Amino acid sequence: MSSVPASDKIKSWSQELGFLSCGITQAEFLEKEAVHLEDWLSRGYHGTMKWMENHFDKRLDPSKLVPGAKSVISLLFNYFPSEEQEEGTPKISKYAYGDDYHHVVKSRMRKLTERMQKEFGDFSFRYFVDSAPVLERPLAAKAGLGWIGKHSLLLSKQRGSFFFIGNIICDLELSSDGPVTDHCGSCTACIDACPTDAIVANQVIDARKCISYLTIELREEIPEEFKQKMEGWAYGCDICQDVCPWNRFSTSHSTPEFSLKNEVAKFSLEDWQQVDESGFKRIFKKSAVRRAGYDGFRRNLRFISSNEIKE
Repeated sequence: MSSVPASDKIKSWSQELGFLSCGITQAEFLEKEAVHLEDWLSRGYHGTMKWMENHFDKRLDPSKLVPGAKSVISLLFNYFPSEEQEEGTPKISKYAYGDDYHHVVKSRMRKLTERMQKEFGDFSFRYFVDSAPVLERPLAAKAGLGWIGKHSLLLSKQRGSFFFIGNIICDLELSSDGPVTDHCGSCTACIDACPTDAIVANQVIDARKCISYLTIELREEIPEEFKQKMEGWAYGCDICQDVCPWNRFSTSHSTPEFSLKNEVAKFSLEDWQQVDESGFKRIFKKSAVRRAGYDGFRRNLRFISSNEIKE
């Protein structure tokens, strides 16, 4: 019988599977986040994302998702690209350059849980990648993988913020990691750079003003007040991450599935406007961009101007 603690084994296996980092915390009620979430919802900052009002208890208590849960294993998976879009193209968020991250990251998490079952025997678990009522960032912060930045994203001194977060909630008794300290200090780069003033307070985003929300989640027409403020973004937005000083430590991923699609790299506004629905489905067959839908993507293209893209 190996004397290596289970937590250390899990971290070693996660590294072998390509994860950036792995941290563990206890599966307990997120008391601090409950106050934050309730206030955020009461102010209507979630906009039309009414699903955020559902499963309030499950978002705050991992044991509501896995009865008897004792531990949460948090994992980071890099998506920072080695290549970016050509100048003058409608901007698409880096996380959507290639295939849908849900499938890519979940496949590796499945392999990790299979390895855990082989080593530890049967245990109860569920794993999630932005696919369930789970407060991924606070859990990852509790697990010591970083701190919540002013832009509300998880930040790491070593890794920056261009990564996906996955969580495995399980009933294994594992040793926990402690949280790290906040290293944003007096920096307000993300707040100052946001063209729509969506960061309304420290760690508080008014989604109704966020370009990512406007181009992905909003199903209605984009309000005219945001005209000439989109800075050429057709799907998502990376501005608050691009200006963050900690992202100077980001290193390129090595995941073939996340490779920059040729059309995303090169297509001009005019090129995209000529793509019909079948072409959209072909280009984005395995892409997160499908969430916006063909009509939503076309709406975004109509709303942004060629001047914004070329600036």
